Amino acid sequence: MSTQTGTKPVPPVAQTDAGTQGQHFKYYDLCMAAFVTLLICANVIGAAKQTTILGVTFGAGILFFPLSYVLGDVLTEVYGYARARRVVWAGFAAGGFAAFMSFVIVAMPPEAGWTSQAAYETVFGQVPRIVFASLIAFWVGEFANAYVMAKMKVWTQGKHLWSRTIGSTIVGQSFDSLIFYPVAFLGVWETSTVLTIMGTNFAFKVLWEAFLTPVTYKVVAALKKAENVDIFDKDTNFTPFTLKG
Repeated sequence: MSTQTGTKPVPPVAQTDAGTQGQHFKYYDLCMAAFVTLLICANVIGAAKQTTILGVTFGAGILFFPLSYVLGDVLTEVYGYARARRVVWAGFAAGGFAAFMSFVIVAMPPEAGWTSQAAYETVFGQVPRIVFASLIAFWVGEFANAYVMAKMKVWTQGKHLWSRTIGSTIVGQSFDSLIFYPVAFLGVWETSTVLTIMGTNFAFKVLWEAFLTPVTYKVVAALKKAENVDIFDKDTNFTPFTLKG
């Protein structure tokens, strides 16, 4: 009888995106659902409230919205750019539908005895300009984040995950902030106010990503082990205008 002791864990298999076509992943759908849920909640629940903590005023939603970039990094790192692309489109579609549904329901005439219309409009009656700015900024920012994350993984040969998560977030959040705040508020707020809030929120989001880096490491390691995969986007079509993945 032979026994085996001290067996080392088998590392995840490094593959290209083409090498995983048709492969079933156990937790991909769950990650997609978490991403879309987080995005909708951050935009619908958090967007309407301003808060001040330690003398700094910011939108309450930015406490949770940056988590979408963390999940985006996890998706790209584990499942590759093509599958992250599908998740971004799912989030974009869900955000667009939520905005459309809010617009329709707010516009419907209230029943005569219902006295909450004004409060309802305050929470869900987002200005179309802000909705448009939010959707476009999200789309550009998330795709920039995924692209940089995937390219840096190849350049670093899969090493230094922290540099990829923080670096891609800096690029993605730069696009997000530079699009959203001017498009949504320039001409409505003072230019100095737009620039101040844009800079403050950008810095907070990047710092939040850096703070969560240890969590990102653990989640990525657990998913790679569970899925037995580690995708490198060496032969990937990086166009955002497809749902193949």
